[in-house]
Amino acid sequence: MSTEHGLSRSLKWLDTMALAFGAMVGWAWVALINDILARGGSVGSMIGTAIVGLVILAIGFIYAELTAAMPKVGGEHVYTKRALGGSASFICTWAIIFVYVAVCAFEAVALPSVLDNLFPALGNIPLYQINGSDVFLDMALIGAVTSLLLTWINIRGVKLAAFIQTVVVGIILIAGAMLILGIGIKGETINMEPLFVGGVGGVFTAMAMVPFLMTGFDVIPQAAEEINLPPKKIGVLLVASIVFAISWYILIELAVAMLLTAEERSASSFATMAAAEVAFGRNGGVFLLLAGIAGILTSWNSFIIGGSRAIFAMAKDGMLPAFLARVHPRYKTPYNAILFIGILGALAPFLGRKALVWFVDGGSFSLMIAYLLVCLSFIVLRKKEPEMPRPFKAKGGVALGWFGVISSLAIALLYFPGFPAALVWQEWIMVLGWFALGSVSYFTIYRPIVKRKILQT
Repeated sequence: MSTEHGLSRSLKWLDTMALAFGAMVGWAWVALINDILARGGSVGSMIGTAIVGLVILAIGFIYAELTAAMPKVGGEHVYTKRALGGSASFICTWAIIFVYVAVCAFEAVALPSVLDNLFPALGNIPLYQINGSDVFLDMALIGAVTSLLLTWINIRGVKLAAFIQTVVVGIILIAGAMLILGIGIKGETINMEPLFVGGVGGVFTAMAMVPFLMTGFDVIPQAAEEINLPPKKIGVLLVASIVFAISWYILIELAVAMLLTAEERSASSFATMAAAEVAFGRNGGVFLLLAGIAGILTSWNSFIIGGSRAIFAMAKDGMLPAFLARVHPRYKTPYNAILFIGILGALAPFLGRKALVWFVDGGSFSLMIAYLLVCLSFIVLRKKEPEMPRPFKAKGGVALGWFGVISSLAIALLYFPGFPAALVWQEWIMVLGWFALGSVSYFTIYRPIVKRKILQT
């Protein structure tokens, strides 16, 4: 069944849930938990995760209402354009695309880094150094080739990509359940020391990493036109995926904190893997690492889907070059938009391992820009179009929207100079460079179209 934009409406509830949850758990639950615990302490980190999680959940209810009301390809692009106009829509959608590209780039760098733990022979063909981090040809090629493989799978059809996603998410769930079970086997509360690091400032610093972990539920709005479910059910699944992800991260943080001492966590490259080894021996650690690789693929796959649909929607509205709006005649996928994301992902491994943190922080900041504009759109539409059909109606009304606006702005401020999680210069270059690239398209493609329409009327 084709949609009004020529895409395939073939995703069921399990496909949809696997896309969103798989996007949110990714590789971060293996690679970044140690950094979060080090920033805030065990209890401080869980408090920080819960606070950001509640903010994301509130924003998720806003997304659920808007998605159910307007289940069209592009998600944020559709809502912000209807409420705030084309310019705000451009900024919002371009910001969310940066997040998706950042996640795909993160996974492309992370995959060879993980495989290096399983195959020590990797990393023997040095190319150069970036910010003190060696870049190896063989490892970079692994990330690049995997990016192109996932690109090919996504071009072949969203249903194929979703099926692979569902299978791989099952592996992640088994590994996570195993690690949580390890709390009862070998976990000790004494290992949780220090409970806090740096007081309130440490909690804020830990919080700064969490938005990147939680992004992913917004893949559902991007692909809403391809979901073959009643609009209200789409909204319910979106909220459920966020609740599941919040619970997941807090439980994983608790497991790692109780299974490893602070010294053991700091000495380990992947504390989550080390925690599994404590509970279940070497085989447990290897299985968790394999599940982490599975998480890389699920997150990567989800964000190729989400990012390509956002690009497709912008191109359809004349905001990006028209070739990015082409749909494959056989597979009914936006193949040029998928290729764009895939090529950027293939280039990312050549930036080296230090780029991992750049993608996390820069992507988190950009995400808050998008969330702020979506929440504003929610408020405007509640006031301007109170009679709009809303199959899923979020409780709290305009007050919920203002909570989302203020919370998004507060978290965004954490990344500015003088605040606990201020972006470093490399991260500012990435963010500002991305928006500079977008401004070229805005002023050379979109603004001329708007001016012509004004003159015609």
